[in-house]
Amino acid sequence: MTSPGRATADPVHTLRDLVRAGQFREALALYDGAGTLDAVPRAEADLLAATAATRIGALDRATELASRAHAQFAERLDADGQMRTVNLLGAIAFERGALDDAERLFGEAHELARQLNDTLTAARTSNNLASVAHLRGRPEIAIGLYRAALLAYQRLGDRRGAAETWHNLGLSFRQMGDLREAAGAALEAVRHAELTGMAALQALTVLGRAEIDIERRDFDLAHREVDRAAVLAEAAADPLCAAEVRRVRALAALRQGDFERARSEAQEAFAVACLHDSALLAAECAAVRALASLGLGDGPEAKHMREEALAGFERLHARPLIQRFEDAWRAPR
Repeated sequence: MTSPGRATADPVHTLRDLVRAGQFREALALYDGAGTLDAVPRAEADLLAATAATRIGALDRATELASRAHAQFAERLDADGQMRTVNLLGAIAFERGALDDAERLFGEAHELARQLNDTLTAARTSNNLASVAHLRGRPEIAIGLYRAALLAYQRLGDRRGAAETWHNLGLSFRQMGDLREAAGAALEAVRHAELTGMAALQALTVLGRAEIDIERRDFDLAHREVDRAAVLAEAAADPLCAAEVRRVRALAALRQGDFERARSEAQEAFAVACLHDSALLAAECAAVRALASLGLGDGPEAKHMREEALAGFERLHARPLIQRFEDAWRAPR
């Protein structure tokens, strides 16, 4: 942790260090308590605080801060600041399920990165555009964009970016049914995440590996991975990360026929997802709740949660997730 004296002397520098280290709550606490911010580049401080708010799921605040930063960067004709802020606004739109807006904003940021020869931001925007393609059922396009981002991250030595992109590659391979490639990508994701020391990122990548274990019906290993991710999520004090742990735990219980536990875990995760406006997580949890309720013979809740899940997936235009859910709904029991 940075010393208080340094924080007071150079709050923006300290904010940047905290965000890079994944200490997002500490970054927001510094931003809120730094009385010297009016004397430093306010737009940069607002952008860093917006990034921290996004990472902990405080999306309303993140939107307010990022929009204010963007207006200041635009007024100063600061193309670099605009590029970084537009990419963050795209990430917020993606989290909220506004994928058309997210794709437009990521594309705008990607073009600015190309004009400015900013390899790091170009990698980030490639990764983000790939995530939109993945969700909308274009895995080949997603894989190409992820690989382009990965090459850039490797050249830059960016472990965090590499971990996130390997994780996303694993999701795309799993969507295509290639569990061997998915497992290899997940292993790389975990390896890079461990080298960052960021607990939330480690939890995310470990959960990615657990979902592959579930697909393979290796439930003992999956439960060990989920338990490990739960410890990491608690260390990170990240509510959305903890909700992802519950979602994967619910999915494992569902596949094992423990419908009561599946419904309980999915219900808890669903509540957190709705609280933090996380559209994809909410839809996925609703789907698990619907299937668990169906397994328990609770027709009214199953029908209600089915409608919630389908509405969420439709809003995201996530055709592969709709098809997968419908196949599970119609499967014989």
